[in-house]
Amino acid sequence: MQLLNSSRRFGAVHATLHWLVALAVFGLFGLGYYMVDLTYYDEFYRLGPHIHRSIGILLFVVVILRLIWRLLDTTPAALGSHSPAEVLSARLAHGVLYLLLFTAMVSGYLISTADGSSIRVFSWFEVPSVTGRIRGMEDIAGDIHYWVTWGLVVLASLHGLAAIKHHIVDRDDTLRRMLPVALKGRD
Repeated sequence: MQLLNSSRRFGAVHATLHWLVALAVFGLFGLGYYMVDLTYYDEFYRLGPHIHRSIGILLFVVVILRLIWRLLDTTPAALGSHSPAEVLSARLAHGVLYLLLFTAMVSGYLISTADGSSIRVFSWFEVPSVTGRIRGMEDIAGDIHYWVTWGLVVLASLHGLAAIKHHIVDRDDTLRRMLPVALKGRD
């Protein structure tokens, strides 16, 4: 198992962080989608948002770690089979994915702390409000959070479909080199 990136493939640390973020994003989206229809008398009414907020805060930490790792580790070169347009669109998509991720996490934080309260992350620690009470902030942040998370999930889905297209149609190593463990192929 290769921990660090090489010029040919992503290492296990980078790939694991990538898939962990993907799993958290789609899991949080599904949980958020489910939570909007909960009523006060539903057993999951308080637990669902607590899990959502806690994982959201932990996701923020993981994304920061991923960005730091990305800055410190080498980046594999684009595959020779990729056109300049594909390379550019991949870079733009990654940039927009990060922008949407941070916007979703910050807006989620602002929804939860608009009344001045902190966010309790499971039973481990609390993240205090940095804004204090701001009337109406949860509504504005809620609208932003709603639309940004939809955009994030749509773009992440397109990103995944592009990787599958490279794997099935182009038969290149785009998807394979993002797996934490090298599989047989051209790695």
